[in-house]
Amino acid sequence: MSILEEVFKWTTTLPPWQSDAVARLLTKVDLDQNDDADLLALLYSANGIPDPQGRTAKPLSQDQVPVAAAPESAVLLHAMKQLHHVNAIASDQSVTVAPTGLTVIYGDNGSGKSGYSRVLKRACRARDQSEPIHPNANLPVSQGGVAQATFEISVNGVDQEVVWRLDAAPPAELSSIAVFDARCAKAYLEQENDFSYVPYGLDVFGSLARLSQRLKLKVDQQVLTSAVDLGAFAHLRGETAVGRQIATLTGKSKPEMIEALASLSAEELARRADLETSLKENNPREKAQALRIRARRWATLASKVAEQEARLSDAALAVVRQAADEYRTAKAAAELAAKLHSDGEKLLPGTGGEAWRELYEAAKRFAAQVDSDKAIGDLTPEDACLLCQQPLKEGAARMHRFEAFVQAEAEKLHAAKKGALGAVYVPMTKQAIALGLDEALLLALRSEDEELADGLPIHEAALLARQQSIRKAAESNDWSGVLSAAAIFSQRLSQLSAQLDLSAKALEEASDEAARKAMQAELGELDARVQLGLVKDAVLSAVAKLAYITKLKACLPALRTNGISTKASELAEQVVSKELADALNREFAALRVHALRVSAQSRSERGKPLHRLRLELPQSRTPSEILSEGEQRAIAIASFMAEISLNAQTSGIVFDDPVCSLDHRRRELVAKRLVEEAAKRQVIVFTHDLYFLKLLADDGKRLGVSVQTQSVSRQQQGFGVTSADLPFEGKTSSQRVGFVKTIQVLAAKAYGLNDQENYQIQTVRAYTLLRLAWERSVEEVLLRNVVIRFRKSVDTQRLAGVTVSDEDYARVNEGMTKCSNYAHDRAEIAGIALPDPDELLADILSFESFIKEVNARSLTTESARRKGAGVVA
Repeated sequence: MSILEEVFKWTTTLPPWQSDAVARLLTKVDLDQNDDADLLALLYSANGIPDPQGRTAKPLSQDQVPVAAAPESAVLLHAMKQLHHVNAIASDQSVTVAPTGLTVIYGDNGSGKSGYSRVLKRACRARDQSEPIHPNANLPVSQGGVAQATFEISVNGVDQEVVWRLDAAPPAELSSIAVFDARCAKAYLEQENDFSYVPYGLDVFGSLARLSQRLKLKVDQQVLTSAVDLGAFAHLRGETAVGRQIATLTGKSKPEMIEALASLSAEELARRADLETSLKENNPREKAQALRIRARRWATLASKVAEQEARLSDAALAVVRQAADEYRTAKAAAELAAKLHSDGEKLLPGTGGEAWRELYEAAKRFAAQVDSDKAIGDLTPEDACLLCQQPLKEGAARMHRFEAFVQAEAEKLHAAKKGALGAVYVPMTKQAIALGLDEALLLALRSEDEELADGLPIHEAALLARQQSIRKAAESNDWSGVLSAAAIFSQRLSQLSAQLDLSAKALEEASDEAARKAMQAELGELDARVQLGLVKDAVLSAVAKLAYITKLKACLPALRTNGISTKASELAEQVVSKELADALNREFAALRVHALRVSAQSRSERGKPLHRLRLELPQSRTPSEILSEGEQRAIAIASFMAEISLNAQTSGIVFDDPVCSLDHRRRELVAKRLVEEAAKRQVIVFTHDLYFLKLLADDGKRLGVSVQTQSVSRQQQGFGVTSADLPFEGKTSSQRVGFVKTIQVLAAKAYGLNDQENYQIQTVRAYTLLRLAWERSVEEVLLRNVVIRFRKSVDTQRLAGVTVSDEDYARVNEGMTKCSNYAHDRAEIAGIALPDPDELLADILSFESFIKEVNARSLTTESARRKGAGVVA
């Protein structure tokens, strides 16, 4: 199992925020402040501190870790094509890669080269994935999409295609292709007189430990800034419920308990006032007696008001309305019966009606007075009429019928309902509303409750108005005009009476020593609650801070580095070996990184396994003072090469601008080392350094390793346009001849079409480049690359083939002079006519002939000189 696979397995045992941290450390060169802020928020969330931004952890996934290929396996890259939505790279571009040897992809800054390298880093699960891949910013958002690319590869000789998408797991096969970046086998400089090297993959432990230290400092600082001064509440401590709550105040204290203690009801506030007053009284019993007299006075008034309120209440009104309705129904029935009884007789109008009934009842009462033994129904025709005193005669029979009518059921019901109505209606409407309010009573009430004293007369008037409205409604049988029930004042009077009784009781208790102590304790409790109410918000804030601090402290165990150190040491024992030390020493020597030697001494410091590389220098200085940036870069390359050299696989390796920050001499060493590796496996190099490309080509030729070159450039159709040719600056003299010939063809075409402007442009361009070709030929052809611009060394061995004749000087001078006449459009300025296409072609062929002749002569000269000097080529 590889180091990174071991790291992934370990992260499955970590909390999500820490696994997220490892995922970030494996994809970014350095974590920035935003990463630290994100991870701190995730740590807080894991311990109950909400994140306002709602961030969630993204633990390391298997897709982010290279898959370990079988030993002796080989995954080779043949082409990267069909790139879509990758920066501004033009469509239908393809980068081809030689299956063996060295492939160099050249591109100037801003050419689109980085787009290809970023895709390779993501697809091959390289360590450095910090550079984002954006869609083409020149296209509308609607035409955007997910970055993707197709790779032609072979796995152990079997060809296949795999597709990579930015939003999906990278193909497992591609993870066998190693990509060099600044994080591979990164070296760290410590503040001590040694150099600490951490193998690729193990450095994540050191980074994670440093992250933990940074986050711990932030948590500790937050704990300090959130500290609570509980001394501000010292005056509340004591034997009261509030005092005990404050004395034991922690983050677990319940805010609702503090809210309840700090909130006093009106009754509790009144009780507190009574207790204060009672405890201050000199003669509490006498004062209590006076209070009870006042309480009874208001209780009596409350009873009287309650009686009037009840008499005119909605419930009483409902009873009256029901009785009135029943009475009217019974009356209608009685009237109907009277009408039926009198039908066929000539009776006075109104007979059987209300007035007639009253008259009849009066007659019955009068008859009983005249003769108590003789009812009205017993009267005979000889008896006198009770009203006119004349003999009844035939009227006696009519009286008998009247009595029968009155005794009928309808009339009985009518009488009963009338009585029932009177029983409830008369008390409600006939009895006067009288609360007994006078000036003395109201003055006394005002001393108790001014608002109540002002409102009671108004209440009395409201009751009277309601009574009158009920009377009118009953008479008209229209209840819509009944006024609403007045407010309940009796209850407020009863409360006043009860409060006076409580005050009296408190005074009575104050006269008893035991009761007095209880009252003092009760007052103390209420006083403490009042004081708590004054600082309640501060106390609640303190509780919140204490709870926050508790959660902050709960974060600290997760920031300990013991477990990180233990795991780092465990893995270090598996991967650090004598073979690795020997490989490192070989690579350091090859790149001439001072006199660094690996001594296999293992130790662990804050999560970082260290293997000491002693600087064999007499100066007592730190490595950062001795090693330049270029030397540190060289150490990284050497470490990468050492580790892959111990891998039994022979899959391809990719270098993205490996010689940044390197001087010319070290570039030569790196070029040689990469070509040597290309003799064993596929090596792919992205570079923007033409000199480095030249070094790779020369070393490839010298060591017999094939070097395939191509370029990417910015063209009209977009960035990253690929070409099998290098730009003009990277071409040899012979290749430059072919390029200038293509321009001559364009010039001849324009000449034939009489397109003078384009012809002039192409001709001037051709002579400008031909002039550069003559310059390059002096270095490359005439002097046989003995001296190369920017190369520090002089290759004296190549002098064997160098001869410079007078004719060479004349031809070079003539060619340069003629080209200079037309380069940069100087011909028009000097009034010199441009040559025709045939003359331009002749000048190009003359230069080509010069190259061939000098090369042939140089080979002959070199052979002769070496034989003459006894030198074996």
